[in-house]
Amino acid sequence: MAGNQSFDVTSGVDMQEVDNAVNNANKELGQRYDFRGVDYKLELKRAEKVIQITAEDEFKLNAIWDVLAGKVVKRNVPIKNLKREDIEKATSFAVRQTITLQQGVPMEIAKEIVKFIKEAKLKKVQAQIQGDQVRVISPSRDELQNVMALLRGHDFKLELKFENFRSQ
Repeated sequence: MAGNQSFDVTSGVDMQEVDNAVNNANKELGQRYDFRGVDYKLELKRAEKVIQITAEDEFKLNAIWDVLAGKVVKRNVPIKNLKREDIEKATSFAVRQTITLQQGVPMEIAKEIVKFIKEAKLKKVQAQIQGDQVRVISPSRDELQNVMALLRGHDFKLELKFENFRSQ
């Protein structure tokens, strides 16, 4: 008799790809005519898992974000996993925005995923939160594939990854 099958629902970004995207965006902004002489800063803080943009005004800040978003998408980093915080005053003449890089599934979204799976009323499917991921267990691989399809079809405001598909 076959044992249970399982997979993990996770989320995250490849930090090296984000670093490359930030470097490419800085290089492009340094060469753009409309940014000559403009005081701005675009940096990745790996330890805090954030990107910080500082610019003279909101218009320039949004232009920097547009360039960065284009570079991030080109590198196949899910844009849903970049959470833009509110724009705040940095100094009397500048504004700042922090972009949080989502690593792992936050607890409130994990609870929402578990609730969503239970409401689907699939036979013999169990979901449980394990740290920053959700493990889905079932004796049937077909049921697990149905769960994956359901999760892909629902917007959890986060790019989900399905990993560690295995038999127990």
